[in-house]
Amino acid sequence: MSMNNQGRPTGTGTSGFASTSGSSMLPNEPLLFEIGDTEHSGVDLPDAKISNARLGGFERKLPLDLAGLTEPEAMRHYVRLSRLNHSIDSGMYPLGSCTMKHNPRLNEKMARLPGFADIHPLQPVSTVQGALELMNELSHWLMTLTNTAAVALSPKAGAHGELLGMMAIKAAQEAAGQGHRKIVLVPESAHGTNPATAAFLGYSVKAIPARTDGTVDVQAVKDALSPEVAAIMLTNPNTCGLFEPQVIEIAKAIHDAGAFFYCDGANFNAIMGVVRPGDLGIDAMHINLHKTFSTPHGGGGPGAGPVVLSAALAPFAPVPFVRKGDKGLELVEHTQTGALGRITAFQGQMGMYVRALTYMLSHGGDGLAQAAEDAVLNANYIKARLEHVFSVPFTDYPTMHEALFDDSFLDGTGVTTLDFAKALIDEGFHPMTMYFPLVVHGAMLIEPTESESKQTLDRFCDVMEELALDARAGNSERFTAAPLNAPRRRLDETRAARSPILKWERPDDLPQAAE
Repeated sequence: MSMNNQGRPTGTGTSGFASTSGSSMLPNEPLLFEIGDTEHSGVDLPDAKISNARLGGFERKLPLDLAGLTEPEAMRHYVRLSRLNHSIDSGMYPLGSCTMKHNPRLNEKMARLPGFADIHPLQPVSTVQGALELMNELSHWLMTLTNTAAVALSPKAGAHGELLGMMAIKAAQEAAGQGHRKIVLVPESAHGTNPATAAFLGYSVKAIPARTDGTVDVQAVKDALSPEVAAIMLTNPNTCGLFEPQVIEIAKAIHDAGAFFYCDGANFNAIMGVVRPGDLGIDAMHINLHKTFSTPHGGGGPGAGPVVLSAALAPFAPVPFVRKGDKGLELVEHTQTGALGRITAFQGQMGMYVRALTYMLSHGGDGLAQAAEDAVLNANYIKARLEHVFSVPFTDYPTMHEALFDDSFLDGTGVTTLDFAKALIDEGFHPMTMYFPLVVHGAMLIEPTESESKQTLDRFCDVMEELALDARAGNSERFTAAPLNAPRRRLDETRAARSPILKWERPDDLPQAAE
């Protein structure tokens, strides 16, 4: 028998063949109901005899209709689904103002220590002294970094913390006989949660315009002040990626008018260890632990959004809080005069506390400052790399933690910001924040954070530049058809909104296992 002496082809051929199952790396994964059937199960269980009387009238009227799978089928199904996810561990997240950065594995190791992972909020206080000490130390450093007088750890997320901060402002004003104040000033560039929070608490929202340089119009703030104004809700650095240069003047005007200064802490990652918000005159600020201190994004929970309060608002902090007593640390569980009471069932999210404090202690004060400085450096690097092909709306100031572009560079191309973002998916990157802030037309908001290397930033910038040049060259189909390589093609968002399919229905022709 002669030996095969023909080498493998080194070129690629062409074919009109299209896979029916998706690529081997990104398969089209069916639903559980489409894999299994209701007649079989991966395990054998004895028939259970349950008296309907025990169910209090809630017994099932219809068959369960839950597909049974073998162990390999179940395992492969969820592993294949996991491969469709884009995560911070698989690629860069350039989401402006969301600060999706690397979560150090040291944080995870600490959070999994049995002493933290296995405790229960209803344990006797004497048995959780270590946990209370951690909460106390975390509180200390949050107040130190912000130069504030009190902190509430219990809010479950940034928006929850924002609500608490405004509740403290409302309680303080009512206690001072100022309950008639019903107006909250909100800059046009603010996060959408700001006006929503104010409206939820019964306030009327008055928008403050931005100047042509992207910062808050200080004179407009002063002109809007009246005895009816309760507070201003301002983000600094703002959502245009700019530090408000007149923030102290704004704070003074607000306080002189008898109102309070709520600062949205979403962008604290840009200034932690460098600027203390309390020095700027803020009265309340929520801190997104997942953004600034590298805890996982909650995704609906578990999360944590502590709120720091000035001396004027400290008496209105909610319970519980940690205090040193005669027998060690104790939880103050009952409302004191003026305090808000509980805003959640227990003490907050211990896992997030452990991760955040681990991040603080492992970096130290100088390390936190460097992280903020590196975040600013990376954003300005992206801006410098791309400003020759992208359009920059605000050129008067260097950017802070995020680079902002508008869509004017796409004029005449037939390509929109959304199209551009969809094409970025085909290149292996999660899209940037789109169409926000609203003060910039077709906004593209990019935040690299401090955790991305120069090599990653260069690759991202190379892709962004190539896409921009291709759009200008007239290759609009690349963008309007994108994404082409994702597990799912672009949705008809209008149809999905108007005619949503909210329940899976078994098709008549669905093959059964015996077929």
